[in-house]
Amino acid sequence: MVKKVVHIIIGLNVGGAELMLKRLVLHSQEKKEFQHSVISLTDIGVIGSELKSKGIPVYSLGMQSAVSTPSVLLKIRKLLKELQPDVVQTWMYHADLLGGLAAKSLGIKKIIWGIRNSEIDSNSGLIKKSIRKSCAKLSRSIPSTIICVAHKAKEVHARDGYDQSKIQVIPNGFNLDKFTPDKSKRLALRSRIGIQGEDLVIGNIGRFTPAKNHLNFIRACLILLDKGYDFKVLMCGREVELNNPEIFDLFADNNHSSQFVFLGEVSDTSSFYNAIDVFCLCSYTEGFPNVLGEAMATEKVCLTTDAGDAQLILDNCGFNIESNSHIDIARAIEDNILKGSKIELRNIATEARTIIQAKYSLDKIVSEFEKLYT
Repeated sequence: MVKKVVHIIIGLNVGGAELMLKRLVLHSQEKKEFQHSVISLTDIGVIGSELKSKGIPVYSLGMQSAVSTPSVLLKIRKLLKELQPDVVQTWMYHADLLGGLAAKSLGIKKIIWGIRNSEIDSNSGLIKKSIRKSCAKLSRSIPSTIICVAHKAKEVHARDGYDQSKIQVIPNGFNLDKFTPDKSKRLALRSRIGIQGEDLVIGNIGRFTPAKNHLNFIRACLILLDKGYDFKVLMCGREVELNNPEIFDLFADNNHSSQFVFLGEVSDTSSFYNAIDVFCLCSYTEGFPNVLGEAMATEKVCLTTDAGDAQLILDNCGFNIESNSHIDIARAIEDNILKGSKIELRNIATEARTIIQAKYSLDKIVSEFEKLYT
């Protein structure tokens, strides 16, 4: 018998949780054993539109502020009553709380909460802190299972009062057909942006936000270019552009801007990974960094800070960055990449994909979720 699974998430614009939800739903739906539908507390978003185009029912509830919380809770309850799911899976704090309460009030037994961040931000707003505190208390009575995306997330939330006996770790999974070495994609993007085939290219991807540490990554590259090393830097992500004032200011006292290519937000991230040789994750904090797994699957040499489960994902197939400072980022790139053996680096990149295949294939991760559903 086909099991009905309803996913509840705060929104469906592009983000780590949203992309994993999309991959999970589309991959699982192909097997015809589960019927998935998705409820967004806010709007349809980019991901919601993609899901709808693939035949997945998507509902949006138009939540705009905390004031509308009671009416949204009633809307969720009404929808769940109509959909009659066997399983309700919620994604992140707001959805955990509201979706969990609505599902519990209808007597739904299998309620799976989802925790996506590894750090509890002391600077987060009062509403978010209050919701998280409520979730910690209700974790003993509402969810049947709590899924954390990373081991650090499990440690942090158990320490914060979540019911540890219900917590499991299921990391993100990767589509290894999409993220794979592709020479034609490499040459096409390099040709379009004026990078030669033999140029060494160091890359970074992610929306522009302090947590991603773009500015220190750029400062690190500038230090190395000042030393006379020859390489290109390719960066993309929302607002990651030279006309971003914070980025533009870094080039005021040097003439290295020609060594950088800023693509802004891109839809075809697999072309980005193929075009680079080295991937550098410099974040202060992450849940489970998709970008690291995607780069490894595309056989790139990777360096990472200790953000979320990044170093666990990296395993022994890359290099750790001591801290988030531009000095340590520069030192890691110089010692391991610019002074490294090309043959050794090639072997590391090849082994990186093997690690992703073994531990984080989409088939494996989707199967872990499906075991929970049944």
